[in-house]
Order: sequence, then structure tokens, then C-alpha cells
Amino acid sequence: MTVHFIGAGPGAADLLTLRGRDLIAACPVCLYAGSLVPEGVLAHCPQAARIVNTAPLSLDDIMAEITSAHAQGKDVARLHSGDLAIWSAMGEQMRRLRALDIPYTITPGVPSFSAGAAALGAELTLPGLAQSVVLTRMAGRASAMPEGERLASFAATGAVLAIHLSVHMLDQLIAVLAPHYGDDCPVAIVWRASWPDQRIIRATLGTLDAAVGPELERTAIVFVGRTLASEEFAESRLYAADYDRRYRPTGPAPRFPEKS
Repeated sequence: MTVHFIGAGPGAADLLTLRGRDLIAACPVCLYAGSLVPEGVLAHCPQAARIVNTAPLSLDDIMAEITSAHAQGKDVARLHSGDLAIWSAMGEQMRRLRALDIPYTITPGVPSFSAGAAALGAELTLPGLAQSVVLTRMAGRASAMPEGERLASFAATGAVLAIHLSVHMLDQLIAVLAPHYGDDCPVAIVWRASWPDQRIIRATLGTLDAAVGPELERTAIVFVGRTLASEEFAESRLYAADYDRRYRPTGPAPRFPEKS
């Protein structure tokens, strides 16, 4: 028996890896975070599968479902939204599984920030403007922020920020970021990225507060950075005609000569 942690993607039912789909189809038990995992993903479950929405359950309740499946020798598909590497609450489950000597696997999923960037039609890292993306959040009731992970510290780098779980604290966010990026810095909010009711709001730090309505909840990502609205950036050297690379040697003495 194995527990398969599967990243179910950001919302669209077809943004699911083939591996994830096949594991779901092979597991007689499926535990899914019903508040964020689309029901379309559950269509891959076997017809007679036990399907449990974990949204109203405690961690103890979830582990009880897993240990029951373990006792019956039934594999479990454990679905979380987006990708499992960030804010998935997978770590605490794996710790308990290790203590119980229950094996598990991890299948990554499409992260919500990637779906958000795709919705914006944006490459977040552009030459000369930004080469780093910081995934972060504001402090909340469920998880405090470590002392060294202050939003102002990240903002001081000038990197593109993808701020999760924080759209309900826009006033604080703007107050922290504006001194570092300036009121004219482009901002975009992507609400429920890739879902049928996806919404996008584009503004600047100076106009953001007035552009956002009360209907936007925590399932939104706030993107901040100059790459969101600039056409003034250098082209990558990667595809430059005179750039010597292994697959396209150039010049009289290329570093990577063609093999004879």
C-alpha cells in the first residue's frame, strides 16, 4: 500500500500531469482538498473508489482515513491543489506517515503562480529587468512568517514578487512595497487562475487599492514587478546569432566546435 501525494494543478481540470492522472485512476481511495481541487479531476477515479473531501477534516481525521486504507491494503491518491512543494500541508502528513512506516510518493503539479503568469501572458524574468521571482505571503492566522522573511526584505531586492494568500491585506501590502518599487510599479492580481471564472486586475501600486473589489478572496495571487508591463528589455543572448553555444558553434575558434 502506498500514499500518492499528487499536485492537482491550479484549477483547470486538464492542467494535470499524465502521471498524476494515471495514479488517480489506479487508486481505490482518493482524498482531495475539495475547497480548491476541481471536481473534474475526480473523473479519473475508479468507478467504485472511496472519494473523501478533506476540506472539513482535521489532520487526525485525514490520517485515520489513510491508516484505514493501509489496513485494507488500498493505495491512496492524496490530491492537493497546485504544486506540493509550497503551502500544501504535505510535510506534516509525510512526517506522520514516516512514523507509521507507511510508504508514499510525490507527483508534482502545475503551481498556481505559473498558471497566473500564463494568464497574464508574462515571462516573469526578463533580461536586464528581473532574474528572480520570490514566492511569498503575508503572515496569517494559520502560519506566521519567520523573522527573517519580511516582505520589505524581499522588496529591497527588486525581484518580481508572487504574493500568495494575501489579497485580503492589500493596504498593508501596498504600504510595505511602495517605498521600494514606487507607486508606478506594475501590479497584477490573478484570481482563481485557470478556473472558468478566472479574473485579472492590472494596476500599479499607486492605483491598486481603488481597482480591487471586495469579491476577490484568498485564492488570488498578487504579482509585483517591472517585467509585468515593460517592452523595454534586452533580448536574451541565448538566441543571438553571434552567441557561441554547444548546439550552434560560431566564430573562427568556437568554444564548442562541431564534431567531425
